[in-house]
Amino acid sequence: MGRRVLQFKVSLLRHLAVSLLAVMLGTAGALAQSGNDAHGQDQSKQQGNPADASKENQRKADEFTEATQALNGGPAGNPECIWLGRRVVQLMYRDDLDTAFRHLDLYDRFGCPGGHVQAAFRCLTRFIAQIDDKVPNSLNNHVHACWINPDARPQAAAAATPAPSPVAAAPQGSAPAQQPAPQASSSSPQPAK
Repeated sequence: MGRRVLQFKVSLLRHLAVSLLAVMLGTAGALAQSGNDAHGQDQSKQQGNPADASKENQRKADEFTEATQALNGGPAGNPECIWLGRRVVQLMYRDDLDTAFRHLDLYDRFGCPGGHVQAAFRCLTRFIAQIDDKVPNSLNNHVHACWINPDARPQAAAAATPAPSPVAAAPQGSAPAQQPAPQASSSSPQPAK
């Protein structure tokens, strides 16, 4: 009787081992295949547009060069200060203050001027109405402009709208005089005739 029980256990273990092995092989094959597909897609993304990648790298290099020249070689124009400072301003705009403070610690360690981050963020707050999340690089472009020139102002505010002319007091009982609607000011002044 003990021999039959032993044979039954061995037989059961064989069937269980074969089933388990089949499941493991099927799972391993599926995982390997899905891993290769994802890796192949990543490579195609990286190799698909080498011209776009080089254009993006050139644009970044040009921005650093422009910032260095605009800031006259001061500490805010150092590449590490530009990179970290602009990143701090972007993170503060996005309300990611924990990460912004960690970057700000690095910014300070490199000897970068803390006042420039403050001025650039103050400048960015003037442009909040013009920053559109749907427009690619809208935030990046505004942060870059504010980093180069912290005193920048939005064009809408810079082009002063004409002050309303005082209305002459109308006699009692008569309707107030109609004023013409103010025309929208264009960004470039019209030449005098």
